[in-house]
Amino acid sequence: MDIMGGAVPCKFDDQSTSDIIVCLRNGEGRPDKFYSHSNILINKSKFFADQLTYSDSGTCIEIHCSKSNYDSHLDLLRLLYIPADLLLESLNSVKSAIGILQLAVQFNCEEITNGCVRYLEAVPWEDKEEEVILKVVSELGPIAMPILARIEPVDLRATKNVFVSAVRFATSIGGPCPPFADDLKTSAQEQVEYMLSEDADTPLVTADDEVKSVMKTGFFKIFSSFVKELSFLLLESDLTSATVENKILQSLSDVEWISNILPKMELMKEFVSNWVEISDKVLTVVEDRKLDSSMWGLKIKVIEMTGKVLEAVGYGNVILPGPCRVRLLKTWLPYIRKMKPLLEAKGNKETDFPHKMNDELCENIESAIVQLVLALPSNDQADILADWMKTEQVKYPDLSEAFEVWCYRTKSAKRRLLEGGLDRVGNTTLSL
Repeated sequence: MDIMGGAVPCKFDDQSTSDIIVCLRNGEGRPDKFYSHSNILINKSKFFADQLTYSDSGTCIEIHCSKSNYDSHLDLLRLLYIPADLLLESLNSVKSAIGILQLAVQFNCEEITNGCVRYLEAVPWEDKEEEVILKVVSELGPIAMPILARIEPVDLRATKNVFVSAVRFATSIGGPCPPFADDLKTSAQEQVEYMLSEDADTPLVTADDEVKSVMKTGFFKIFSSFVKELSFLLLESDLTSATVENKILQSLSDVEWISNILPKMELMKEFVSNWVEISDKVLTVVEDRKLDSSMWGLKIKVIEMTGKVLEAVGYGNVILPGPCRVRLLKTWLPYIRKMKPLLEAKGNKETDFPHKMNDELCENIESAIVQLVLALPSNDQADILADWMKTEQVKYPDLSEAFEVWCYRTKSAKRRLLEGGLDRVGNTTLSL
């Protein structure tokens, strides 16, 4: 076989200078012939070098390919003729580079393999492409590992540093964000929440004392900002202004976000305790006569936040002293009882009225209140139940279950204590 010298200029598929034919047999079985040059094939591919040196392939090398990778085979043959310093410029998409890389490894084309790895390591990927890259790289072994440098796991300290920085930005610990940074703040909040989604590394981050300290600082910053905005609300001259309402709702949105984050950090007690503390201030504002016909978005969002607190306490996820639980119930129960029919009437009157207590919210709040009532001392239960039966809105929240349990306990309390040998004070009235 006549092996041409390297000095002869060669072009891919140039029949006039070719001394070897590469046949790509496609999925239909039909061979496509490409005029090639043995010196190029030998120098750029160990596979072709072996074929031309040790096998009796004559003047034609046949390669079988599928319909899906036919183009990649053809691209690889063309790249064999490209100088190494121009390879990167010749690659034009992630998809084609992945296909060429697989074949370059298969045909032992070191130059092209390195070029594809460098290209894929540097260019951006789409999500679908990343899934393919992960699959391909796992099959190619160490030679393609540099491609994964951007997505390989980082050490705990690096993870913690990024997380802490995101929390600071999301909670404006470093100061208020400029207007143009609002979107970045929202993005930071979303990513903090995503980073706390359950996986093997989450406990390592959430258990870190520094992370918890920063989270607490951010929480108090958000909470104090909300209280401040709330106190300024009644000083506004036009409470129907969309700007005014958006401002307070944005502040409350931050509170809602942090309420979703704190349980994952085992810090929900801080949220509940502080919500109980500011409850009177919140109600003073939202029940002010100036807001009688406005700020419905604020009112429903306040109920939603209170619902979270009632659930946390009612189901025992956050433990509060008895007096604090009584205070929580007696503070919010009348407001919730009053607001439900008002919101329903508003919704019936205005079909496009968006601020409603949907069925899920109503059921969750009612169930939490029942559980909370049942966990109180029986005398406190009696006060709440007596007040409930005096109101016109006895249907919501429906405390019938709590009332039935209270009646049963009241009838059987002394008997059960006597049977248990716990009659400590003679005829003293027993309450549970």
